[in-house]
Amino acid sequence: MKRADLIPGKIYSRTAAIQQVAQWRLQGKQIVFTNGVFDLLHPGHIFSLSEAAKEGHYLVVGLNADASVKRLKGDSRPVNNQEARALILAALVMVDAVVLFEEDTPLDLITALMPDVIVKGGDYTVEQIAGAREVIAHGGRVVINPILEGHSTTSLIEKMKQR
Repeated sequence: MKRADLIPGKIYSRTAAIQQVAQWRLQGKQIVFTNGVFDLLHPGHIFSLSEAAKEGHYLVVGLNADASVKRLKGDSRPVNNQEARALILAALVMVDAVVLFEEDTPLDLITALMPDVIVKGGDYTVEQIAGAREVIAHGGRVVINPILEGHSTTSLIEKMKQR
């Protein structure tokens, strides 16, 4: 079924996401959380999100808001604004919810949602993952997925600059 009208409904405010996660949890569903900038979507992102979605019933993606991206990546980023990035993520079949966060890390969002699983890419260790300690202490787990080599937003931007 092609229901493009449902896509914007997968973009949640923090409050609405907390309520939705609580509903899913009442249904006995496992909540998976991952986060990132997702500026220029590439095969590495699709791989990472697909792998994350396998870890539970619902995948919630924390998305760095524009101000957060600028602080982390510099004034030339993001390439796509937060509304565009959220819409693109929400259009992906494996993503169930997208939630913007303004902070540099998603720690506050993670502690508010308290997912069952946090998933990050292989360039992190458990100690470096925001919210890992809190989720583990709450009985959850952390999964580190491999990185799909040869794909990064930074390399895409560099390639575009060379043309």
